[in-house]
Amino acid sequence: MAFQNKSSYFLLPPFLHCLLVFLLGLPTCSFSEPYKNVTLGSSLTATEQNHLYWTSQFGEFAFGFLQLESKGFLLAIWFNKIEEKTVVWSANRDKLAPKGSTIQFTGGGQLVLNDPRGNQIWTSSSSGSTNQSVSYAAMLDSGNFVLAATNSKILWQSFDVPTDTILPSQTLNMGGFLVARYSETNYKNGRFQLRMQSDGNLVLYPRAFPLDIVSKAYWASNTIGSGFQLVFNLSGSIDVISNNNTILITVVSNTLTPQNFYLRAILEHDGIFRMYVYPKPTHNSSMAKAWSQVSDSINICTMVHGGWGSGVCGFNSYCRLGNDQRPFCTCPPGYVLLDPNDEIKGCKPNFIAHSCDQSFPETDNFEFVALENTNWPQADYGFFKPVSEEWCRNECLNDCFCAVATFKNGECSKKRFPLADGRMDPSVGGRALLKIRKQNSTFQPNNLIHKSTIVVVGSVLLGSSVFLNFLLFLFTLFVSYRLRKIRKSKLVQEDPSILCVNLRIFSYEELNKATNGFIHQLGHGSFSTVYKGIIDSEDNNNLVAIKKLDNVVQEGDREFKAEVSAIAGTNHKNLVRLLGFCNEGEHRMLVYEFMHNGSLVDFLFGNSKPSWYTRIQLVLGTARGLCYLHEECSTQTIHCDIKPHNILLDDSFTARIADFGLAKLLKKDQTRTLTVIRGTKGYVAPEWFRGLPITVKVDVYSFGILLLEIICCRRSFEEKAENEEQMVLADWAYDCFKEKKIEMLVENDEEAKIDLKRVKKFVMIAIWCIQEEVSLRPTMKKVLQMLEGAIEVSFPPGPSSFTSTIS
Repeated sequence: MAFQNKSSYFLLPPFLHCLLVFLLGLPTCSFSEPYKNVTLGSSLTATEQNHLYWTSQFGEFAFGFLQLESKGFLLAIWFNKIEEKTVVWSANRDKLAPKGSTIQFTGGGQLVLNDPRGNQIWTSSSSGSTNQSVSYAAMLDSGNFVLAATNSKILWQSFDVPTDTILPSQTLNMGGFLVARYSETNYKNGRFQLRMQSDGNLVLYPRAFPLDIVSKAYWASNTIGSGFQLVFNLSGSIDVISNNNTILITVVSNTLTPQNFYLRAILEHDGIFRMYVYPKPTHNSSMAKAWSQVSDSINICTMVHGGWGSGVCGFNSYCRLGNDQRPFCTCPPGYVLLDPNDEIKGCKPNFIAHSCDQSFPETDNFEFVALENTNWPQADYGFFKPVSEEWCRNECLNDCFCAVATFKNGECSKKRFPLADGRMDPSVGGRALLKIRKQNSTFQPNNLIHKSTIVVVGSVLLGSSVFLNFLLFLFTLFVSYRLRKIRKSKLVQEDPSILCVNLRIFSYEELNKATNGFIHQLGHGSFSTVYKGIIDSEDNNNLVAIKKLDNVVQEGDREFKAEVSAIAGTNHKNLVRLLGFCNEGEHRMLVYEFMHNGSLVDFLFGNSKPSWYTRIQLVLGTARGLCYLHEECSTQTIHCDIKPHNILLDDSFTARIADFGLAKLLKKDQTRTLTVIRGTKGYVAPEWFRGLPITVKVDVYSFGILLLEIICCRRSFEEKAENEEQMVLADWAYDCFKEKKIEMLVENDEEAKIDLKRVKKFVMIAIWCIQEEVSLRPTMKKVLQMLEGAIEVSFPPGPSSFTSTIS
């Protein structure tokens, strides 16, 4: 930011400073702490050098331009003494200023923001009388930017026009409101509003984005007729008070004060009003320097309901709480994001909708995917009771308008597009039955022409020159196709290591562009980092996951490509598909298809427990994928790191094994836990520690641990378990099996309890898999047969036994 020479500071006289302190309601009036003031005619320019701005007297806050990546500049106020430039107020949140824009404190006493061409973007408006004019401006250490008259009367202040944040000593008067930003990084007006209404009620509303119209409230202080202001007290709490200063309700309580902490309260983009604290820098401070949330979390996924709009998430999406108790939006199986870079915009079906053309009935082309504890309550158009779940499925299947049916306690609801107000939470109960098109099932009625019509049309064409032109057109297409195929074939032959493999070779520049400079990180491991990207294709933009390898074998290009081709040569519905790679200079990257529903970690260990039926399918899918790698690949592949993080979920929540085959690409001394040991602690087979030859049985061991985690919906090691015997899942599971108390493993899972016979069988299979003696472990083929019921499961020995053998 350029700072014009004509700008300068002057100091308020002590008595005027005291008066200003009194007007702002600050706790003390110190003559030794004068304010820095901005004189008329001062200005700032938006440039990439953002070290020039107007600061408060003690440097607590700054007023100026902040650059938001390459999108433009935000005229803002931010905390200036901490590394994170946390914005507390902004002027042009809906229209960012381009480079070269200026903010000027004009001779007329207003702040005016103009673009480089002189067009006005934003202006302040003073409320003083005609006989009073603005004399100076000041950035105060309270975070308030003021325009004041000669007698220190405030004619305009940022505290009166807040955006999404309030600070200590700030009030929200009747009619005042906060509007959340659109997303964490997008400062535009978003989808939620906190309003201190003229009737005295403090209310949280969803907005009919992008219009400034509110829908049905999802929280209220219930202070109608008595509320007067929302006050952020200097004691650190936020209260609704009456006009005689009586506290009616405490919205956020806090024992930390502004003397030792920076405090801010913000209506965040997810619709929750939170308070944050940050320890002020001191010479002897040992506290972690980061914003910490002090307000209680609420489940907004279930609070927002009714009215119009899509709810917390976009249409055809659903909201659920993550492990950090924050809401996030997810597309249901069979749906994909409308905009890969904006999850709030909602989802669209990744299939052709059910046709209502009665000439071509489609009931056989659709199936249902069940989501437990999920509902879209604002999409109902049909309700039935008492009925069975099977009846509910058939009713939706035979109705071309039905996109989803929900079933709970004998009640069936049909829902149509767009699905609104989606939520997944244990309090919802029941299950949602999503109707999706079966794989390889399409509907193209326009291509179905009656045979007699074909005969008539063909006869006409044969007798006309149109038919000859048509043949010439087809011949031209055929020749072009052959030439393109020959050219492509020649290109492939230049690299024999990728013959017969449908892989795309990417340049580093292509992947750098696809990831926007490798900024959106999906995950990080010991040997790689995964980024989200969008690659161009002939049809459209495709979402991909790009794995950047840090420690790969330093062999020649041909060897690397040969190993990559071996991975790409796999083809199974339970494996993540490799789309291409980059092998340019020191850059080694693999490009995979993107899995919209993340990994098994979040799905299995989140707040909402997956249904027993879903977990069974996850077990079978993972076992089939491993069996394929061990038994059916042309080159036997040992995964070496089977764990929930490496089991990804596609649009239909099908288990897809990731990172298979990477062991051959890593340096020989690359480790994760111990030297020469690959894998992750808790899932590593005992033979790794004994220096024994490694076989596919290491994957069998890891699968056994994973199987127990899926059965119990808990991690293999729980330090905070109810008692010490339950800390190590494998030991506790064997004890429960030995003592015939299998039901303890699924104590809070009613579905699994009903199917206790299968639970016991799965536990027995897991115990066989985690035998310390390698020879006692079954192959994955035999494991799959036992899971599917093709062979009986014999009584397993203790995991550390060396005397028994599996039949």
